[in-house]
Amino acid sequence: MATEIMNNEVRVGENEESEASNGIEKLEISNGTDEVSENSSSMQKDEDGVTAEVAKKKKKKNKSKKKKEPLKQTDPPSIPAVELFPSREFPEGEIQQYKDDNLWRITSEEKRDLERFEKPRYNAVRQAAEVHRQVRKYIRSILKPGMLMTDLCETLENTVRKLISENGLQAGIAFPTGCSLNWVAAHWTPNSGDKTVLEYDDVMKLDFGTHIDGNIVDCAFTVAFNPMYDPLLEASREATNTGIKEAGIDVRLCDIGAAIQEVMESYEVEINGKVFQVKSIRNLNGHSIGPYQIHAGKSVPIVKGGEQTKMEEGEFYAIETFASTGKGYVREDLECSHYMKNFDAGHIPLRLPRAKQLLATINKNFSTLAFCRRYLDRLGETKYLMALKNLCDVGIVQPYPPLCDIKGSYVSQFEHTILLRPTCKEVISRGDDY
Repeated sequence: MATEIMNNEVRVGENEESEASNGIEKLEISNGTDEVSENSSSMQKDEDGVTAEVAKKKKKKNKSKKKKEPLKQTDPPSIPAVELFPSREFPEGEIQQYKDDNLWRITSEEKRDLERFEKPRYNAVRQAAEVHRQVRKYIRSILKPGMLMTDLCETLENTVRKLISENGLQAGIAFPTGCSLNWVAAHWTPNSGDKTVLEYDDVMKLDFGTHIDGNIVDCAFTVAFNPMYDPLLEASREATNTGIKEAGIDVRLCDIGAAIQEVMESYEVEINGKVFQVKSIRNLNGHSIGPYQIHAGKSVPIVKGGEQTKMEEGEFYAIETFASTGKGYVREDLECSHYMKNFDAGHIPLRLPRAKQLLATINKNFSTLAFCRRYLDRLGETKYLMALKNLCDVGIVQPYPPLCDIKGSYVSQFEHTILLRPTCKEVISRGDDY
């Protein structure tokens, strides 16, 4: 055992010497290891940098993807149409081809050139139409019996103001919101303080307009909660679609009226056990539309026997029909709410300072677009009724009182704005709803 121990000691000594002699080598190896670890850590850093950069790029891509995703309208609507269509190109309405003698227009290069020239104007009116579609979709979703008519109109109008990015006379509401009930066919909107409430058995015509740079979209539909009135609504909707189908360049206005009446009066409706033959209201018409001019001179009748005047290329028309269970004839009645400055009114001297002041407000805010008393209230005008009457008396402003059939009757209305383009007919205001 002792010998082995000594031998071990010797071996240990030898080992110490060999370890000492190998110390330099070990040091060199360990230095090498340090270098390797330094290199590997720097490589790791490089890799981390690359990874971080790649991650950054991915983030940027994801952000750009998010940015490119189209905005969606909120509920209730609050995003202006220009933000929903960043290209500033707004969707076309429904296209209907011309027929018979106008078939050649579809392929005419000359007519296509004319349309390219008019593109900015077409786009402006399409923007107004897109706002109209979005607003009426929202209003349909919230309509219910028990709503105060004033609240309904103000909700609708404020939504229009948001979505169209209201801007003085360049963009905004084209005329007051008509919400005529039952036997009242048109031109009724509540004045301030009116407490009228929408009822389950009411038939309401919701007629409102939008405009961009005076390019007006005039479009209306009827709301009835009680399905009993469905045939009455269908009569006016189908009659309006017939008028649109018949309209076209060189078409006589009287021919459109005859076609509308034929469809309208093919309907009957049973209300509370009594059957009524549906009638076209003979003294209400569709009309041509001009820049800042809702009624531009031509009338589109909804009964036979109207004017022989022809429609022309480039014209805008409001094709509207009124179906009635009454006499089929309206008269002015009830308190007036709608007014409009006469389009051709020249300079007329005014004696009343208050009338001059009110006219300045009208010129600045409405020009020749229609307005109502609620709009004057909103602008801060007070005690203006005498001044407004004076402007009407001298012929500067025209009053448009409500138009009513016989009390107890029901009237429905549908309306679209169409454009007679050089190559085709465009139903500007057409939507998924009607």
